[in-house]
Amino acid sequence: MSIADPILENWYQDAESGRSFRIVAIDTDNDAIEVQYLNGDIGEFDSTTWEDSAFFPIEPPEDWSAPFDDVEVEDLGYSDPDRHGVDLQDATLEGFLEQEELEDQED
Repeated sequence: MSIADPILENWYQDAESGRSFRIVAIDTDNDAIEVQYLNGDIGEFDSTTWEDSAFFPIEPPEDWSAPFDDVEVEDLGYSDPDRHGVDLQDATLEGFLEQEELEDQED
């Protein structure tokens, strides 16, 4: 009855319960499909249960990373690593004063 095949890292919703989850592992040797629900709970299905269930694919929820432990920025799928801010670790007083002087000259 399942509408979709299980695909690693894809999001699905259970039509009966309304719960959203992401597939975090597929273990074909042990016939296990491991999922993590939006609230952070972990679950597991075997292929028969998956096929008998009413799961359908969905877009990732807006704040899908909230329940996941130790998520790094790189794991969120952003392609631009630059945070477009001042890197205070590389800032020096001399550089700051020079920047202020340049800004004052522009005014």
